[in-house]
Amino acid sequence: MLGIQEQIATVFRRDPAARSVVEIVLCYPGFHAVLMHRMAHQLYSKGWYTLARFISQLSRALTGIEIHPGATIGRRFFIDHGMGVVIGETAEIGDDCLLYQGVTLGGTGKDTGKRHPTLGNGVVVGTGAKILGNIRIGHAVKVGAGSVVVHPVPDHCTVVGVPGRVVKDPEAPWEPLEHGDLPDPEGQEIEDLKRRVAELEALLKDVRQPHR
Repeated sequence: MLGIQEQIATVFRRDPAARSVVEIVLCYPGFHAVLMHRMAHQLYSKGWYTLARFISQLSRALTGIEIHPGATIGRRFFIDHGMGVVIGETAEIGDDCLLYQGVTLGGTGKDTGKRHPTLGNGVVVGTGAKILGNIRIGHAVKVGAGSVVVHPVPDHCTVVGVPGRVVKDPEAPWEPLEHGDLPDPEGQEIEDLKRRVAELEALLKDVRQPHR
C-alpha cells in the first residue's frame, strides 16, 4: 500500500495535469505500468519467469509500455504519457527518474549478460531518446528529446544529439529539462561551417580581383 501511495504522490509531483487520485488510478498508463512491473519483477526474482513475462506482456497490451520483468527500477519512477517506452531486461534505473514517451533503454545487439543501460538517480530522458548498451548514465543527467546515447555520461550533465554529446558540464547549475533551451550542436556546427565557407569565398574573391 505504501508503494502505491508513493507512486500516486510521484504522479502529482511530476505532472501538473493530474487533478485527483481517481484520475491517476484510472487514466495514467505510466502508473499502471510501474505497478504491474513491480509485481512482475518480484515473480521474476523468485524464478517465476513465464508468469512474470505474461504480466509484463499484459501490461504492454494495456499501456503501450514494455518493461522486461528483469529490469531493476528504483523508487518514485515516473513515465509521462508512456506510449512506446521500452526498457530491457538488464536495465537498472535509480530513484526519482523520469522518462517521456518513446524512450528506449535497449541493447546494441552485440552483448550478452549485462547489456542494457544503468541510470543514476534523478535522470530525465526526453521524448524519443534512445540509450543503448551497457553504459552508465550518471546522477541528475538530462537527455534531450530524440538523442541517441551510446557512451557513458558523467553526473549532472546534459546530453543532446545523434550521437549524444555533453552540452552542459557538471559545473553548470542543475535545472529542469527545458527542451526549448537545449543547445543544438549539429546546428552550431553547420553555422560554423557556413561561416568558414563565406570567409573562404570572400578570400578567394579578393585573390581573383586584379590588383591596381
